[in-house]
Amino acid sequence: MSRSERSPLLLAGLLAAAGVAHFAAPRPFDATIPGGLPGTPRTWTYASGAAELALAAGLALPRTRKTAALAAAAFFVGVFPANVKMAADWRHRPAPQKAAAFGRLPLQVPLVLWARGVARNAEGRS
Repeated sequence: MSRSERSPLLLAGLLAAAGVAHFAAPRPFDATIPGGLPGTPRTWTYASGAAELALAAGLALPRTRKTAALAAAAFFVGVFPANVKMAADWRHRPAPQKAAAFGRLPLQVPLVLWARGVARNAEGRS
């Protein structure tokens, strides 16, 4: 299996793992939900987890891969405010936790680019 064939499946696996984590251990995700959103943090945690699972399924299927990859890129942009909130909330924690929270912020860029690359490689395939 070539690198371009593995890439969408690896991205799908990452999203599936994150989606399952949202349901298996929702409390840490609840804490990252920005306060201005309507509804409860748990609702947003579960909605985000469900979206990640749906994106993973879409990426795994060649017929829906391009659309799912573009949606995943948008999703990664959309969850960035939660990562910013986490970094702000953790700014007074011990150095390793603070480093992890702030380190997540620039990681959104390669995730967006990865998803866009999967979409680009899926063009013309049905």
